[in-house]
Amino acid sequence: MSLLSLQRDMRAWLVSEDEAAAARMGASAMPGLGVYQNNYRAQLVACLEGSFGQTRAWIGDDAFVHAAAHHIDRVPPSSWTLDAYSRDFPMTLAMLYADDPEIEEIARIELTLEDMFVAADYPALTVDLLHDVDWDRAILRIAPTIDIVEFTTNAFAIWSALTAAEPPQPAERLDIASAALVWRQDHRARIRPIDALERQALLNVRAGVSFGILCDGTAEAFGEEQGATLAGKWLGQWIADGLITAIEISSAKPG
Repeated sequence: MSLLSLQRDMRAWLVSEDEAAAARMGASAMPGLGVYQNNYRAQLVACLEGSFGQTRAWIGDDAFVHAAAHHIDRVPPSSWTLDAYSRDFPMTLAMLYADDPEIEEIARIELTLEDMFVAADYPALTVDLLHDVDWDRAILRIAPTIDIVEFTTNAFAIWSALTAAEPPQPAERLDIASAALVWRQDHRARIRPIDALERQALLNVRAGVSFGILCDGTAEAFGEEQGATLAGKWLGQWIADGLITAIEISSAKPG
């Protein structure tokens, strides 16, 4: 048997307990195959436990191990690093707990924070660079590593309580969907809730909408004074959060 064939048979045994693959490796290999498979599954479970600690705390140890086992059967590793294995676990939870969507949403928070923890750093714009900016034509460049997590439940409140070692409130569906912004700042992953208006504003800015057009939209919706205040509040918060990496001036004339 070639090395490649042996590797393929070993993978087939580990992933799906393929008896034919085990038989091809010979009777002398049988005693150790079970040990290898147990170690393989234990490492994958440990990987998921390390990535989804608050999800485990919410659903309980037994339910989490059951979900992890189901995920291991459904999604074998496909990357050279175990760090990537957790990526599809929220989808598995959504399949297993379709009537409890807060479970997938809590897991989505944890996955996004983990991804952000290893994301690249980008130099943030500082306040001293904001003088003499033509805000009507200013295009804000947002760090590409930010992410927005959407919620149909109070998953963010549950996750926040679990993280603070406080009793979480019961799960409930929201009348209006909410969201949280996840980003990287000062070598740390950060998260904060955002309302629907800021969410849409961030999406618009990421799409290249100028700050002037953003202000026009808020003025039309809330009146000139309140709209300008709201847009200014967003800008100040985004700068404080380190979300803006550059400001470019559009060649298009305002109006």
